[in-house]
Amino acid sequence: MGGCALLAAVGLNHGTLAAAQRFERVASPPGLWATVNVCDTPAYPNTIGIRGSMPGAEDRRQSMWMRFEVQYYDEAAGRWFAVAEGGDSGFVPVGLARRSRQAGRSFRIEPKAGDSVLLRGKVTFQWRRKGEILRQARRRTTKGHESRAGADPAGYTAASCEITRP
Repeated sequence: MGGCALLAAVGLNHGTLAAAQRFERVASPPGLWATVNVCDTPAYPNTIGIRGSMPGAEDRRQSMWMRFEVQYYDEAAGRWFAVAEGGDSGFVPVGLARRSRQAGRSFRIEPKAGDSVLLRGKVTFQWRRKGEILRQARRRTTKGHESRAGADPAGYTAASCEITRP
């Protein structure tokens, strides 16, 4: 598939792609992170919670968006893959860029009986104005972040999550 056809297929134009690529080369802004804040607890069995934080922008007319994705580790292949069904939130609005924002999503994962699965999250962050993507960044989940809400147990933060089904 040619470059223009590929861009059209994923809904991007050259300007949007160039803006996203420019931002990826910029140093990581403080306050930009992703973490696992729920992992197979009694209150949320077979569930991974992914939370992200993104800083505001100087242009307070911008809107901020996040996309939460779950990945699983395939030991035989030695790499991470996207969970094909039910592991992608799509882009969700998280507010205006007047201040930093946090948001999160939970995903229920049902391994086969007797199996366990190692999971992590990937969060894509976008700053937009009037529908145009001005900046974009991606982060994999890491530990050591403070969730303002939703962690179970309170204060929980991790890079990955293992769900085991007896």
